[in-house]
Formats: sequence, C-alpha cells, structure tokens
Amino acid sequence: MDLITVDFETYYDRDFSLSKMTTEEYVRDPRFEVIGVGIKINNNKTEWASGTHEEIKTYLQTFNWGEAMFLAHNTVFDGAIANWLFSITPRVYTDTLCIARAVDGVEVSGSLAALAERYAVGIKGTEVIQALGKRREDFSDEELSRYGDYCINDVDLTYKLFRAVAPTFPKPELKLIDLSLRMFIEPTLDLNLGLLEQHLIDTRDNKDRLLENAGVDKKDLMSNAKFAELLKGLEVEPPMKVSPTTGKMTFAFAKSDEGFMALTNHENPQVQALVAARLGNKSTLEETRTQRFIDISKRGLLPVPVKYYAAHTGRWGGDDKINLQNLPSRSTAGKKLKQSILAPEGYSLIDADSAQIEARVLAWLAEQNDLVNAFTNGEDVYIKMAGRIYGKDEEDVTKEERFVGKTTILGAGYGMGAVRFREQLKNFGADISEEEARRIIKIYRGANYNIYNLWKDAQNMLIYLSRGDSLSFGRNNLLTVDIEHNALRLPSGLLLRYGDLRGEEGEMGIEYTYKTRRGRTRIYGGKVIENVCQALARCIIGYQMLEISKRYRVVLTVHDSVMCCVEDDEVIEAQSYIEGCMRTLPDWADGLPIDCESGVGKSYGDCE
Repeated sequence: MDLITVDFETYYDRDFSLSKMTTEEYVRDPRFEVIGVGIKINNNKTEWASGTHEEIKTYLQTFNWGEAMFLAHNTVFDGAIANWLFSITPRVYTDTLCIARAVDGVEVSGSLAALAERYAVGIKGTEVIQALGKRREDFSDEELSRYGDYCINDVDLTYKLFRAVAPTFPKPELKLIDLSLRMFIEPTLDLNLGLLEQHLIDTRDNKDRLLENAGVDKKDLMSNAKFAELLKGLEVEPPMKVSPTTGKMTFAFAKSDEGFMALTNHENPQVQALVAARLGNKSTLEETRTQRFIDISKRGLLPVPVKYYAAHTGRWGGDDKINLQNLPSRSTAGKKLKQSILAPEGYSLIDADSAQIEARVLAWLAEQNDLVNAFTNGEDVYIKMAGRIYGKDEEDVTKEERFVGKTTILGAGYGMGAVRFREQLKNFGADISEEEARRIIKIYRGANYNIYNLWKDAQNMLIYLSRGDSLSFGRNNLLTVDIEHNALRLPSGLLLRYGDLRGEEGEMGIEYTYKTRRGRTRIYGGKVIENVCQALARCIIGYQMLEISKRYRVVLTVHDSVMCCVEDDEVIEAQSYIEGCMRTLPDWADGLPIDCESGVGKSYGDCE
C-alpha cells in the first residue's frame, strides 16, 4: 500500500478563512478554490500541481487511491477537499495532527510548525501569509512557484513527522484515527430541515416568554453586574468563583457553575424565572447550534466532527462548532436536535451504550470483587447501595432512596467529600444536611474499602512520579509509571500525562499540580483514578468500535456509546452483532463486568 502525503493550498481572505468559519462551511462555500496541491508518493520527490479545478481533478485521478494511505496534517481538512471536491476515497486515512495529540498530549501545540521544531525535521515556511486574498489567477508565475515550494516543504515536513512517530504508535489507534476521520470526510447522516426550522422558531419564542415571565429587560440579563443586582433585590447572594484567567473573584453565572445552577431550584419562583431567563438568553447555544444544523442541511449531508484524542484521557471530543458530544438527552430541545439527525433512505441507526462503564471499570480495577460480582450478576447496584445507606432490605428501598444510592455509586468513587456530594445531590433536587452527606460518604468508603485503597495507591503514584521512581498499581499492576514521559502508561500503549508534576506544601500536606494550557491544575489520588477510569473506558470503547466496524459503518461515538448505520433488512442481525461487540473486551480487561443496551430508529432521537 502506497503512502500518499497530501497538502492543499486554498484561497482565503480576511473574512473567508478557517479562522472565521468551520471546516464544513469553508470547504462547501461557493467562494472556495484550490490553488494547488502537493503530493508525495512514499519517499519519492514531492510534486506541486496547480491549475483549474478540472486540471487538478484529472491530475489527482492518476493515483491509485483505493490502494493508498492518505496522509496529511489535519486530514479532516485535506481529506474533505479530496473527497467532496475530487471524489477521492483512499483505502486508509491517517493524520499527523491526530497522532501528535496522542503521542505528545493535548496540552502542547499540535501545529505543523511546533511539531517540526519539536521533532527537528525542518522549519515551516511563511509564504502562505503572502497569499492572503489572492485567487490562483492573481499569482504571477514566480509567486505561484514560491507558493509551490512552500507547499512542498509542508508535505515533506508532514511525511518526516509521520516517519518519526508512526513506527511505535499502536496499530489499533491508527485504525481508530481512520474510523474517526471517515465520520467527517465521508458523511452518511442526513438532517431534517423542516424539523430544525420549526425548532429554531420554538426556541426563539421560548426566549421571549422567559423574558416576559421574569419581568426584566434583556440588557439587564446580559450584564453580569446588573444581573447580580437583580439577584440581590430578591435577597439572593450572587454565586462567585475564581476566574481561571485573572485569578480574581468573579461572578459564577455559567451553566457549568454549580452554585448558579442550584438557583434553578430556588424556593422563590421569581429567582427561578430570573435564572431561567438568563440561561435562555445568554450565550444561546441551542439557537446557534440549531442554526448551524439548518445551514449544514442546506449544503449537504452532515459531516460528523468527532475529534480524535481531544481530551487528557484520550476521549473523543466535539469539533467544528456543533459538538455532537454534548447534545442534551433529557431536554425537549436536545431531543429535537437528535431527532433531526437521520439515517439515509433504506437504512436505520443503531445506538449502543456501554452501561455504567466507569463504575464497572472502577470496581474491577480496584478488585472490589463484591461490587464486580453484583455487576456481573445483573444486580441493581444502586438499590444495594441505598439499602446500606438507609439500613433497609433492598425490596423496601424507595425510588428517591435509589436515586441517592445511584448518585453515591457514580459520584463518590473518585474521592468526593461530603460538601461536594451534598452540592451534587442538591443540583439534582435532593437536599440533605452536611451531616447526612458525611454519613453517606463514610458508608460508601467502608463498603468499598478496596476502592478507597486504590485512591491511596494513586496518591503514592504521584509521589513516585514526582521524584522519578517507577511504580505499578491496579489489578494485575495494570498501570505503570512512565518516568520518561511524566505519565501513566495505559494497557493500550497510550499515555495519561501529568507534565511538570510538582508537589508543594499545602493545608492538607503535600499537594500536587501539573502543567496544562490553562495553567497549573491540582491532582490527587481520587482524581487520578477518575482520569484512569475514563481513559480505560475509552480504550475499551475504541476496541469495540473496531470490532463493530468489521461489519458495519460506525457514524458517531459519544462518550461511552457507538452509533452505526445499517441497512433496514439487516437491523435484527446487526443489533445482535453490535451488542455482542459491546460486550467483548481486550485481553487486558479480562473479567471486567461489561454490559450494554441499544436502540434502533430512523433518527438519532428515535434510538433512545
């Protein structure tokens, strides 16, 4: 199989560029133009081709793409151009940007310039700056030649980077990169334009009602200072937080701020209405995302932007400003967006979700075998936990008590303290005293002593890693300190990095932090285990995706779920096969009590 390294140079100006537009929007825009393309076959001399669209298409069709690996730096972009504009479908896609995120971590720059310097393979040029606002016909022969040299250099840098990092990169991860890229480059899913347009109207009408019910002016809602005064007028102290940017105290008025979200359940209906109006009008994510869906539907099928190795733990992330990773499942608005995502004619969607995977991984990793056995036997672990908390027989546990048991199992497994646990329950509408929260946390830790000890092992790992000593821990010593990379080495071969780990004296003894793009982040034993469980769950999901893809097209992954597109007459057989794959495990996870559930529908929303 030939390795073909590719780099397209395209028209851009101050208002028409990837810095102002999404990849999908930019490539599908009528203003889009390919100025030229650099092509390298294996280690042969790189070629530069420039011409009309038809001339470039004719040139590109001379290569045997069906037996080639397509390599670029940011293949989402170059692959989309190749497929959407020139009908190129290679045997395999790969990407030095994706590989770099996994190899070097997400906390460092993955730009071609930064990587070329890091791996000492050359220096990226700057000729592209001179191309601002120029169409192909605007270049002189000399200028076009210099631009070609710039493109050739980029291709050579990309090839050298690939040769530097690919030989030791886990082969299954290369397959996952290909699978992830195809979700965007070779779109399958359609969008229901009529449903989306009605949803946008309904969303805007709802905003107007919220404002009317709150009895305030929109300008007062948009200003943090004025909104704070409105809360004080209702005898509510505005929640505060430390700004990660300035380090100073600022208002905590975001959806991610727990103190603010707690006000949605305030005893005063006026406070509830005020907060609802703010949430419905400030940063209208639902409105802008719906509009993006509408715009995409008018241009073609839905390219699914799933970013490979987007998070510290290796999980996939959202991209291209529509983030399919966080579509709300329970709200009417979220369901409408999911219902707008459609299978093509003659096909159905199967969405398979790995049940409670993090809780199961945690119990297995810690060798908390009573909990492992309960999962294996299909017992309701939430009711079992609630029975312990309330001293009841399992058949006597109420729905409300089971919810507390569920929150305990899913929340307390990573070292959460009583104060945080109480806040979490309050956010879900269950109010308990701090004393009761302490009692529940104590019961959890007593009942799950091996999990409690695993946190201690992880805390010891931080000590060892900070001083450059080796250590292994977890079931079968599954996790190993990698001193060279300041990381934990996972069984998949990937790394969980804690760069520039430092320990400093704090109120609770030695407190550890590591370096991220946002500054230094605190890390402790329970948090390490949370990272580890998410990373292991991601490795398992990746393994299962590859098994599924042997027979069916994987079109989306969201956290611990996998969605496939199958022909209607294969639904029953496909659902059985996919569920079987979701219950299989890599060899290193033998004995882990995995399970799944799945749904089928003509739309994403129908699968729930």
